[in-house]
Amino acid sequence: MIQKLVNVYRGDLVESVHYGKIVVVNTDGETLASTGNKEMLTYWRSAAKPFQAMAVILSGAATEFQISEQELAVISSSHSGEEEHIKIVRGILKKIGLTENDLKCGIHPPYYKPAARSIYKRGIKPGPIYNNCSGKHAGILSICKKMGWDIEDYNNPEHPVQQLMLKIVADVTDYPKQKINIGIDGCGVVVFGLPLERMAYAFSRLANPDSLPEKYTEAARKIATAIRKHPYLIAGTNRFNTGLLELAGEKLIAKSGAEGIFCLGVYGDIGMAVKIADGNKRAVPPVIVETLSRLKVLNRGEIAELKEYHNPELRNNHRSVVGKIKPVFTFK
Repeated sequence: MIQKLVNVYRGDLVESVHYGKIVVVNTDGETLASTGNKEMLTYWRSAAKPFQAMAVILSGAATEFQISEQELAVISSSHSGEEEHIKIVRGILKKIGLTENDLKCGIHPPYYKPAARSIYKRGIKPGPIYNNCSGKHAGILSICKKMGWDIEDYNNPEHPVQQLMLKIVADVTDYPKQKINIGIDGCGVVVFGLPLERMAYAFSRLANPDSLPEKYTEAARKIATAIRKHPYLIAGTNRFNTGLLELAGEKLIAKSGAEGIFCLGVYGDIGMAVKIADGNKRAVPPVIVETLSRLKVLNRGEIAELKEYHNPELRNNHRSVVGKIKPVFTFK
């Protein structure tokens, strides 16, 4: 059963409510806190990208093509399509001898509105490189080039590169491969359905790589370092994922996903996963910041710096404050 996580107030009246699940575990898989059924099944969406990015290292593609730390960050990202993001994706494609036309992630305008306005003013139609998943797809293509695999259908669930990433996901979550629900993500490649608790467990291990099987330790350490050191590349301007990493990257790593998924790992022992039942991303930051406060991962000063995410204000078209968003959940 899902629990109420967030109230949305207009004045003193609760106008909307967001329900969902929170699970916090340690690297032994023990549940430290939750809001109910930790076995809730859902799709990992883009929060799985750091583990998919590990395949770039494990395959040898990162060495073969001299993939940089910044490039690993963008491969792990859901970027906003800003100039620096696009420059890095183009750099990866150049290294592997491919072009934007080889990306099969689909097209949408840059998430960052000034970036979208900029390309339209210059008469540029957004191509697949502006898709928030273009970094992941460039990483997948680098694996195909290294392994000599066909690039024409790399998005097929049966393609060896997709099977490789499925194997990694099964191993890092310690969840049987045959039980993982396979769907198709917004960008056209495989998306993984599994218990929310397993997602939290994987992030506890990503932040603390020595808890992983030895063959994954170094790859996880490199991905975690890339995320920690390059928060802007993981999301972008005015994005919660970037803001949290900029403030607390010495304590944790974090990755967002579509439809209200957000996961993080805390250096030391903890992993956390959140799913907002209705998929509304506005409920995610208050839940994450409140949970980190209750777990004492962040101190009062850090929580205060995240005030705009912890207790967001609702403003009308006149920019007047007319309400607020408030976390209201309890742990069981």
